[in-house]
Amino acid sequence: MIKSLCAIFSVCVLLAGAVLFEALYVGRAFDDFSAELVSLNEKTEEERANYEDARAVQVSWEARKERLQVFLPHNDVSRVDNVLAETVRLVAEGEYTAALPKLEVLIHLAATFPNTYRPTLANIF
Repeated sequence: MIKSLCAIFSVCVLLAGAVLFEALYVGRAFDDFSAELVSLNEKTEEERANYEDARAVQVSWEARKERLQVFLPHNDVSRVDNVLAETVRLVAEGEYTAALPKLEVLIHLAATFPNTYRPTLANIF
């Protein structure tokens, strides 16, 4: 009986640790990505952004994406990939007005993804 309770308690502690790690890791990754997007957004608003700036954000996302795919559904990762690719092309072509809404979408996604998969009652039931 005591061994069973200890085993159950140990599993609960391990699960809680895994949930905490996942929440912190995903949150930190998207905080960093969000900061890069805000910087690119500011440059785009001032019409100072260029292909290298946008491409640097895309390369950074691609590096993060490899680690985040463990925690996020493929569709969400793909959505960020698609919008970011469009943004890079628009910035490269100097279409700053068209790139700004795309950047707003990316900033919103970066802000909402960490909370979307956090274990809450709404996400569980």
